[in-house]
Amino acid sequence: MRPLLTALSALALLTLVTLAMLVPMLPLALLKLLLPGRRLRRLCSHGLMGCAETWGELTRRVYAALLPTVWDVRGGEALRRDTSYLLVCNHQSWVDIPALLVALNRKTPFFRFFVKRELVWLPLLGLAFWALDYPLMRRHTRAYLEKHPEKRGDDLRSTRRACERFRDIPVTIVNYLEGTRFTPAKQAQQSSPYRYLLRPKTGGVAFVLAALGGQLDALLDVTVVYPGRRIPGFWQLLSGQLPRVIVDIRSHALDPSLWQGDYQNDPEFRQHLQDWVSRLWAEKDARIARLRAELAERG
Repeated sequence: MRPLLTALSALALLTLVTLAMLVPMLPLALLKLLLPGRRLRRLCSHGLMGCAETWGELTRRVYAALLPTVWDVRGGEALRRDTSYLLVCNHQSWVDIPALLVALNRKTPFFRFFVKRELVWLPLLGLAFWALDYPLMRRHTRAYLEKHPEKRGDDLRSTRRACERFRDIPVTIVNYLEGTRFTPAKQAQQSSPYRYLLRPKTGGVAFVLAALGGQLDALLDVTVVYPGRRIPGFWQLLSGQLPRVIVDIRSHALDPSLWQGDYQNDPEFRQHLQDWVSRLWAEKDARIARLRAELAERG
């Protein structure tokens, strides 16, 4: 009974926080849509960002007040809010997003990640995605592309257009290189060479680097690890059944060679970028193994 009451209380407070933040966001979003001039729209964007960061802080306080979860955040002491980051993270659960929020809100620019265009029609969330300039992607299936080959490259063109919006403002771009949440079934289907990760996809990060490389201050290599063998869902978090989450943050300088090439048309450059991602992913897999062993020792 207690987990149910905890979850309902947390859900009610999170809903109230979200609705409260929509009160100032709605007029700011409307002004952003209607006002002429880039400068005025940018002022609206700053106001919207303030709303988002306040929502993140209130959400973090709800978690702290109601849930027993220990957010074990490691690293990231030198993070700044006045610069831009490329953030890569392993992806296992909906809890990954609260983990990033707790670890990074008001330490870096409010993060954006690529979302499916269809999600813009969701009540409340869709408005936030649009107003905060979240990159909206239209993903085509392989079968669709076989029938409509002219649509090939749509995702990459969308990535370029989305990143153009961030050229003059600090931003944290989140890229889940695996492209989907990890499951043992997906791991087996891919014949993934990693113990705790799916195979990474390099195309998306290549085009973010090409569009924003000179603006990015660093790569944030974030690793989220949960206790136990089963990956927890959002309900386990809300109901107080997730005792600890490790969020390990490593910062790496970005070599300009990572964006000084043509990923689509230069095989040598493409291999260079893929090798860099493979090394990053091998190190992350080994890090996850160490952190999981540490959690197991804690019991």
